[in-house]
Amino acid sequence: MFEFKFTEEQNMLRDMVRDFCNNEIKPIAKKIDEDEKIPRELINKLAEIGVLGVSFPEEYGGSGFGEVGYCISQEEIARGCMSTATFIGAHQSIGTNAIYLGGSEELKKKYVVPLAKGEYIGAFCLTEAQAGSDSFNVKTRAKLDGNEWVINGDKLWITNGGIADVVSVFARTDKGISAFVVETKTPGFSAGPAEKKMGIKGSTTNPIIFDNVRIPKENLIGHDGRGFLVAMKTLDAGRLGLGAACLGAAKELLELSTKYAKEREQFDTSISNFQAIQFMLAEMAIMIFNMESIVYRTAVEYDLKKNISRQSAMVKYYCSESLDVIADYAVQIHGGMGYSRELPVERFYRDSRINRIFEGTNEIQKGIIARDVLKRNGRLE
Repeated sequence: MFEFKFTEEQNMLRDMVRDFCNNEIKPIAKKIDEDEKIPRELINKLAEIGVLGVSFPEEYGGSGFGEVGYCISQEEIARGCMSTATFIGAHQSIGTNAIYLGGSEELKKKYVVPLAKGEYIGAFCLTEAQAGSDSFNVKTRAKLDGNEWVINGDKLWITNGGIADVVSVFARTDKGISAFVVETKTPGFSAGPAEKKMGIKGSTTNPIIFDNVRIPKENLIGHDGRGFLVAMKTLDAGRLGLGAACLGAAKELLELSTKYAKEREQFDTSISNFQAIQFMLAEMAIMIFNMESIVYRTAVEYDLKKNISRQSAMVKYYCSESLDVIADYAVQIHGGMGYSRELPVERFYRDSRINRIFEGTNEIQKGIIARDVLKRNGRLE
């Protein structure tokens, strides 16, 4: 057995991202929510400090911190703004990662490098009107015409869709579902108006239209007909990063709630002296301990190239469910002030709810977990 401990470099990364979040993100997080937009200046600053490619090797333009480093970064970003964490996740963990995991060396050099450096913004185009949880049911078509693929179809709920420079697209060919890299400046590509959402309002979410979009034959990611495997492997990492963001938000809410409980007085005493408040804080702390444990245990296994499909589904399920409870407790502890937009607690409450839906609903996660349990006859080694 070994000590659960981060390296000196990982702790330095955490300190750097935390300082950045405190100085650059938290002061404008409310405005990001109200304006429903992340300022381009903030995106440029995120690129400058290496956060937009923190997980990728340096040879591909990244910072070389792997999945553990990415989870550390997302945890700290989410303490300030879940919209910004969502933007980064869609760009790095799924949009760019699909190319990194499945693409040829030429594709990785051409696209992963500028994406990891933040010179391009990425997105992941899988979901369609009839292909949400049933993601295999994609109707978007790609047909080979000489040395070009021609893509036609519609995508929905695409995070970063309206601001992306490069998208990873999943479309059906004669051989099955395939994955492609599409530059959004290509004729025939268009993004619809941003969705009006309950939470993560600063993260833009758009429908995408492909109208005879022609891309080079070489922009196929991996092999024709094998794109669905690329999508599923990519989502393994996406779900893990989502869990890390939930962890960061949960930690922030516990700190805010504890501080408020110690300062707020009723019946001539601090409300932190009431068992009802103490029990909520205790439950929040228990969930956070569990969240942190499974996030980083799984991230280590991911960096060791192990199959973590079941584990990442567990991370996504448990962390998103826990954050919803923690956010609710935070509102309750803050009372009326927790319901007011004067404090960030209500924003965290609204931002939390989507985590049980996107990157595969929690019902889908339980299905993934159950299938693996049955396959292994209940043995979880």
